[in-house]
Amino acid sequence: MFKIALIAPSNSGELPASRHYRHMGAIAALVLISVLSSSGGSPVQHTISNCWEGLIWGIADPVIGLDRLAGIVAIGLLAARFGRGAWIGISFVMAALCGQIIHLYQIDLLGAEIAIAMFTIACGIILVRHIQLSGLIIAILSAAAGLFQGYADGESIIGAGIVTVIAYVTGVILTQSVIFLCTKEIGAIIGGREIQQILPSKIRLAGLAFCGIGIVFLGKSFI
Repeated sequence: MFKIALIAPSNSGELPASRHYRHMGAIAALVLISVLSSSGGSPVQHTISNCWEGLIWGIADPVIGLDRLAGIVAIGLLAARFGRGAWIGISFVMAALCGQIIHLYQIDLLGAEIAIAMFTIACGIILVRHIQLSGLIIAILSAAAGLFQGYADGESIIGAGIVTVIAYVTGVILTQSVIFLCTKEIGAIIGGREIQQILPSKIRLAGLAFCGIGIVFLGKSFI
């Protein structure tokens, strides 16, 4: 009985690490897919003609655009600073839905690609410099980024039927939510392991990567 009591805590301590590696592997696979797609392996601009295509492209769109994926991952890492950071992800997802609706009503939201790149750079700077911001400010930043991402994604469903639109939006929400939750948990685990350290070096490197991705896509948006 005493052996079981001694073994149980060690096994429970291994669970967060195993989840950490699983989530890291999943995010790394998504980044690889995104890099290959952004480099010309898959067409980012596309049209959707039926419900099945709507669901598939809805799942894929947040991943195949590297600037969009970087923005979601950055927001997830920022949300890891807060104990109840899930509402930051909710603000992003709901704002993205509003952005898609705005595009469906053909309301112009100028400079969407520029805004996405700038928000990615901003999130990267916050992570690198460890700028202390309140949860409300992070939520506002998240919602603004989600609004422009949703508007950019909404171009794919212009003229589609209502069922196709619902399928697409469902796929987008599913993918965005999974990416956010995984990266939030990764950020929490990495931060929890760094004792007496203000900024974990792994998150700083991620922030530098987000800044680089944002700068590249910002330059491409002006070409």
